[in-house]
Amino acid sequence: MAVYPVLNGDKKHWWFTHKKIVDKYIKDARSLMSSEEQNDVASAIHLLDAALSISPRSETALELKARSLLFLRRFKDVVNMLQDYIPSLKLTVNEEDGSYTYEGSSYSSSSAQLSRKLLSNSSPRRDSSFKCFSVSDLKNKIMAGICKNRDQDKQWRYVVLGQACCHLGLMEDALILLQTGKRLATAEFRRLSVSLSDDSVSLLLSESSSSSSYAYPPRKLSECETVTNLLAHTKNLLRRRSAGFAAFDAGLFSDSIRHFSKILDGRRRPAPQGFLADCYMHRAAAYKSAGKIAEAIADCNKTLALEPSCIHALETRAALLETVRCLPDSLHDLEHLKILYNTILRDRKLPGPPWKRHNVKYREIPGKLCELTTKSKKLKAKIANGEIGNVDYYGLVGVRRGCTRSELDRANLLLCLRHKPDKALAFIERCDFFDQNEISSVKDRAKMSSLLLYRLIQRGYSVLAATIAEEEQRKKMMALTQTSTKTVEEHEPVENPGTIKITGFADIKPGNSNAFQGVFCRDLAAVGSLLSRTGFNQPIPMKYDAISC
Repeated sequence: MAVYPVLNGDKKHWWFTHKKIVDKYIKDARSLMSSEEQNDVASAIHLLDAALSISPRSETALELKARSLLFLRRFKDVVNMLQDYIPSLKLTVNEEDGSYTYEGSSYSSSSAQLSRKLLSNSSPRRDSSFKCFSVSDLKNKIMAGICKNRDQDKQWRYVVLGQACCHLGLMEDALILLQTGKRLATAEFRRLSVSLSDDSVSLLLSESSSSSSYAYPPRKLSECETVTNLLAHTKNLLRRRSAGFAAFDAGLFSDSIRHFSKILDGRRRPAPQGFLADCYMHRAAAYKSAGKIAEAIADCNKTLALEPSCIHALETRAALLETVRCLPDSLHDLEHLKILYNTILRDRKLPGPPWKRHNVKYREIPGKLCELTTKSKKLKAKIANGEIGNVDYYGLVGVRRGCTRSELDRANLLLCLRHKPDKALAFIERCDFFDQNEISSVKDRAKMSSLLLYRLIQRGYSVLAATIAEEEQRKKMMALTQTSTKTVEEHEPVENPGTIKITGFADIKPGNSNAFQGVFCRDLAAVGSLLSRTGFNQPIPMKYDAISC
């Protein structure tokens, strides 16, 4: 079989053909992206995928694809594409079973340290005692001095990934990435300003000032301004959440509720969906510690509407329902939690992508499943014994035992104003959804859970109102009985036992009293025997003797 040699001209022609195809795809994608239409940007992504299939390491194609996904609000795809640059993500490979586990790294108080780690070389540190000369390190240093800084080529990664993380609720990662991207952009501008003349720098400054002036219609914000505004918003949210955590740790639950409410009820700018779900969960814990059961259950409902697989929210709501002895609903949450644990053990990973944060670790799931099984058996035994009607409505409504009707009406009015089903969906307007297709499902879950809570509150109000009415009726009957008894005592006074009332005798005029002294002395024993008897309806024996002069 003859083998024909391949000429160098053919190799050059093959290389330039592929390069021209990639350049053509990128050029067409740029033109489609410039229109800023949803369909055109989606078509540009297909062209960029074709370019990346030919040249997987094309930096321009990667940047355009990431920016296109960010424009289409496909934040999950952006994070999945650039997840190696997320500071808190650390993938460790278990050599025994080959499974991947996710562990969120701990955050330090200074974001600058994490940013330096982010920009540092990924190669392992060598022992300081070994001073070896590396040709590759020298080559990298020389090339970095000749060409642009290698970190400047990654600037778009930090900016685009930081915006995507912010919309997904990864606020700490977004803060670090955006600060890093902004610092690199500032360094690049400083480097360019050094190489330019004074006239060029003044021209750049005049253009930036003219572009920042007010114009009608309002201009589109530049990327630098967008990053600056996003950084300010992220810092504000993290500052308020830290204040809520500090107040909760100090035992100031009302202050913790107030700090979280500033985030959740703020109308200045919507907050990300994942961040809001986390804040609702922590405010529910503060409400639970403050003894406000209904508000805590409502916040758990909102958390589960935003994040249906939130383990902490299911555990908290089940504990709250068990506290007020609403056992069937508590058992329902425990069964849901049991299904979730079994799914995690089956898939050998926590639900969601590897960059998603959870309040539980994978190694804790088997122990939690055993505890959950034991608790479910106890609740089933209580339900089988008939302990389902003894609900603590006083704790649910938030009133004391023996409260008045006015106190109950006031508490019920406040709960109705907060937890009516038509008002329970207001929090959706203050939420920044990363996927607009999830809004309808979130509304359905929130409406169903709020309706169940509202019915439970109304049932508790009816039971407590009936109890108070019975108590008032009983007190009224007791008051009537006491009044009638006093009236009878006033009209028919009761005589004291052992006394004899003598009526019908005329006033005794003064005379000779010695004539009757002997009679009274002889009948003294008979009168004493009469006083010792209980009844006075028997005839009194009388003895008449002649009085001797």
